[in-house]
Amino acid sequence: MDSPRQKAQELRARGRAERKKQARFPFSLSRSSPIFKLFAILGPGLIAANAGNDAGGIATFATSGASYGYNLLWALAITGFCLAIVQEMCARMGVVTGKGLSDLIREQFGVRWAALAMLALLIANTGVTITEFLGIAASVQVLANDIHTPLIYVVVPLAGLILWLLVTRGSYRRVEKVFLVMSLGFLAYIPAAFAAHPNWGQVAHQFVSPRVTDAGYLFAVVTLIGTTISPYMQFFVQSSVADKGIRTGEYVYEKIELYSGTIFSILIAAFVIIATGAALYPHTINNVLEAAMALRAFAGQYASLLFGIGLFGASLLAAAVLPLSTAYGICEAFGFERGVSRSFREAPVFQSIFTGLIILGVLVTLIPGLPDHLVQVLLILQDVNAAMSPILLTFIVLLVNNRRLMGRHVNGPVRNVIAWGTVAVIAVLVVLLVSSIFHITL
Repeated sequence: MDSPRQKAQELRARGRAERKKQARFPFSLSRSSPIFKLFAILGPGLIAANAGNDAGGIATFATSGASYGYNLLWALAITGFCLAIVQEMCARMGVVTGKGLSDLIREQFGVRWAALAMLALLIANTGVTITEFLGIAASVQVLANDIHTPLIYVVVPLAGLILWLLVTRGSYRRVEKVFLVMSLGFLAYIPAAFAAHPNWGQVAHQFVSPRVTDAGYLFAVVTLIGTTISPYMQFFVQSSVADKGIRTGEYVYEKIELYSGTIFSILIAAFVIIATGAALYPHTINNVLEAAMALRAFAGQYASLLFGIGLFGASLLAAAVLPLSTAYGICEAFGFERGVSRSFREAPVFQSIFTGLIILGVLVTLIPGLPDHLVQVLLILQDVNAAMSPILLTFIVLLVNNRRLMGRHVNGPVRNVIAWGTVAVIAVLVVLLVSSIFHITL
């Protein structure tokens, strides 16, 4: 039996050990710490927003800079603000209901509407998934400084295999961590913009006082909206939040993560526009490789290398997120089991859709003699995304204002004004674009 003196010595020794531990780790975090909770929730918003800066996004931003200099930065800023509002509504629905967007569309609007929405999503996402693997191929061409490099036939299948193994053999937590690391590749565009030596005074002037230069300006604005507010991003962020099991008490941290992720992605897009605006304006580019080569001639090999690294990371991230969002959406709409942590046996439809899109993307990319004018294809797909956006956003706004679903978490008046205003503006722009293409007088 210990004496009182021994107990006192033991307590003093424990106290010294505890003080040493605190001195050694002055910044240690408890699980109840707000910072710990923020890092635990980090993922859905940042990944979804950055996935929008995919191969099509980079092509859109590079074309905007090459064709219009910095005159579209204002449109990017406003679109980014609207994106944050839309993403927040989807994340809130995921937290409150614990269900994905497709699931709610089917429950509230019926199977027919859900089937129509999923058909449109599948067609759009299949095309865009293929472009992500084309983006991986283009990044290999940039990094190898050779448009005919045989490395494409090694890197593209290897990238597809790694992404497939990551998702089909990993847990949600592991997949999310890898996606977050991939997002760091976007940082390459920041020094690339500075290497192009832009006139920052002119950047600020054209941001606050843009100039419409030709009839294609409207087309460029719609394309910018299509690539920034892509439908698949809304499906992904809501499904990810629901799959992660974020509770309403933790939602404030998810909002911080979501808004900061959106700001980061918009800044990266702005740096791409600034880099290509400084190096290429006024010029028309036919492919991403041409943009990188022009950067190399104007700002040196360093800028071109950074552009290629950023394109590789962007395409790789979106090549995983797009098939995932498609598989999530279709499985939710028709009641199939889904989830990254589920095996082929547990979720055969989910894993089959994901696998099929990966294989298709790789095979199409490896077809010899693909069209040289890849950028035009990418821009058309972004316009398809823009045309789909008003329909999807209408579903989102109606659902988030449904008190049976959301209770006290429905939209307030200000959010509704912004949300419906976004729907109306995109719809008007799409109508104007279609009328100009087909020469229809309104």
